[in-house]
Amino acid sequence: MCHFEQLIPISRPLNYNSVNLPKLNFMLSPIGLPIADDESAMRLALLQAQQAFAAGEVPVGAVVVLDGVVIGAGFNCPITTLDPSAHAEMVALRDAAKRIGNYRVTDATLYVTVEPCTMCSGLLIHSRIGRLVYGATEPKAGAVESATQVFSQPWLNHRLDLKGGVLAVECSEIMSEFFQLRRDAKKRLKQASPLPSKD
Repeated sequence: MCHFEQLIPISRPLNYNSVNLPKLNFMLSPIGLPIADDESAMRLALLQAQQAFAAGEVPVGAVVVLDGVVIGAGFNCPITTLDPSAHAEMVALRDAAKRIGNYRVTDATLYVTVEPCTMCSGLLIHSRIGRLVYGATEPKAGAVESATQVFSQPWLNHRLDLKGGVLAVECSEIMSEFFQLRRDAKKRLKQASPLPSKD
């Protein structure tokens, strides 16, 4: 699964200096933790993103908060689960829905480190989430304000409150670090196995 109920070892710690997260070699489930404000919840979402990073997945994390308490958590895991729908938002909302016994999570807030895609935006509408808070924008596939604006469509049967840019720098840095490491690894692989000569 892409959320945890116990202490989980972290195989590859994040560069904590750039993202300003606590130095832990384990992850405690955020379920049941009280949330004081948007930044506190986003920091928990960043810790979920770190789990994705450690698993080699694109580091996006999410938590769902209802009545000031975390009721769902998850991180991107489509590769490890062989599930193309296993985005952080999907995993966190599935977790929350199971915990409250209802597929509608009305009045809850979803915190996610990166602007949701079109699929996840549709999920937010169908789940009747009350509020979306995200960190970094996603210029290529963001469906809130970047590539498209799903929530502004007049035919939608649900409206939610939107807030972007919470800890945007930290949320962007973890993504940048992940993709830089991937580019570096590809470069090293290419240099290690040069193309055969045309002789």
